[in-house]
Parts: sequence; structure tokens; C-alpha cells
Amino acid sequence: MANILTAILSIKNKYDTSIENVVDGNNRMNNMGEGLETYIKNAFASLFEENNKTKQNDRISEVFSYTGNKNNPPDLMLKGGDAIEVKKIESKSGNIQLNSSHPKDKLTSTNTKISKSCVECEDWKQKDLIYAIGQVPSGKTILKSLWLVMGDCYAAESTTYSKVEDTISEQISLIPDIDLNLDTNELSGVKDVDPLGITYLRVRGMWIINHPSKVFDYLYKYDDSLSFQMISLMKASKYNEYPEVDRIALEADKGISIEDVQVKDPNNPAKLLKGKLITYIEK
Repeated sequence: MANILTAILSIKNKYDTSIENVVDGNNRMNNMGEGLETYIKNAFASLFEENNKTKQNDRISEVFSYTGNKNNPPDLMLKGGDAIEVKKIESKSGNIQLNSSHPKDKLTSTNTKISKSCVECEDWKQKDLIYAIGQVPSGKTILKSLWLVMGDCYAAESTTYSKVEDTISEQISLIPDIDLNLDTNELSGVKDVDPLGITYLRVRGMWIINHPSKVFDYLYKYDDSLSFQMISLMKASKYNEYPEVDRIALEADKGISIEDVQVKDPNNPAKLLKGKLITYIEK
């Protein structure tokens, strides 16, 4: 079964960090992001050496239950496996724009930000979430670094963020003499703001999270001189859940480093969690 361990080996064994520059309209940033998403999709589906379009489509259908859209998370979901959120940045430690969706330790089917097709793509209630964060420098189509971080090592539990959103929404509702839009996934909406009733106010969240190279600098020191570096972080318990055959294959590869580490608990940094740090570098 395809998973993060097989994806790591797929990237290492077919070392080629060219990112397809997808051209579609004028939104270049999103299009470069689509190129990174295609790269991640190919890594998890082991499609780097498959050029037959029919076989590519068959394999994608076999591996993924959902391949996302531009407006709703996640970007990818593995059948019976993890969800994947792909984020592209240009600088080595630029902050990650999450837009209206707050950071997630897990993905749940009750999340109002995900689409109906995502909820119904398979029988699921909760999935572990992988943040795949790739650095593609401005004007380049080469992947400089890639972080594959499990959400429960990176983000606090959902209520940490939702209570902030809920409080903001509640305070807006206390403003006298306004007509609220109660049917919105945004923080709030105010209808008919002016006497003509022609103006609507959208109140949207814009969530931003620090890059993993800042968050986990106590575990891994980013080296800008390297051609490519891939860093993956997960709880040791999660690592041990993956098939033994995949763990053995990864551990047998001398080009990949696997370390036992102590990770700060996102819900209580005073508590340390047993983790696995997996790295692959090209000089």
C-alpha cells in the first residue's frame, strides 16, 4: 500500500527534482503549486518512470481516493491511508499560507471546509495528515527542499484554533443593527451594510504557520549549500504502524538516515514525544 515511506524511497531512487511548470491562466504561483502537487502525487503513486497516460490514470485511481480541488483541503487522500496537504514556498524558511483553514493535527470528515466529494470518496471518519512543503525558488522549476511532516507533530488539536474563530464570530454577532449571514464557512458575513442594501462584508480568516525549518530547528539544521534535502518527521508510533516490509526497505537504504528523536508536543511543549526523523540529502 502506498504511504509516506514508499514515497520517500520513490523520490530517493528516482532522484530528479524538476517541478513541472504548469501554465493555466495568469496565476503563476498557483500553477507552480500544481507542478509540486503533481510531483508529490507521482512520488506516492510511484509514477516517476511511467509515461503511459492510461497506466498513470489507473495507478492514481488505485492509490488515491481523492485528488482534491483548488478551493478545499486536502490536496490528496490515500485509499485507506493518510491525507496530504501540499504547500509551495519560494524561500527556504518562508511562512506557510494556510488561508481560511487553520492548522490541522488530523483531518476529520466533519470538517466543514472539505467538499462533499471528499467526505464521500471512501468510508472514513478521521485521517492522519501529512504536510508536504516544498521549496521551489522564484523563477526556478527545481525542488530545493521538501518537508513531509505529520500534522500531529506540527499542529495543536483543533479546538486550539476553533475557539479563536468561534470567539471572533461571536463578538461580531454582538454588533447591534446588522444583518448577519449565518450560512457561511467564513468567520462571519454582514449583509446589506449600507442603506441601499448593495454592500456585503466578508470576514475571512487568514491562517499562517511557521515553516518546519523554524519549528523543528532543534532537530534538523537546514543547509542551504545542499542541492536537495528531504526531511520527514512523524511520531514513532505512527512509523511503526506502516507495513513492516516498507520499514525494512527504508531502513536498508544506506542513502537514507533514520533517527529516534524527541519532539515537542504541539499541545504542551513541556512534554516530549518519541519521534522518527527521516532525512535524505543530495550535495
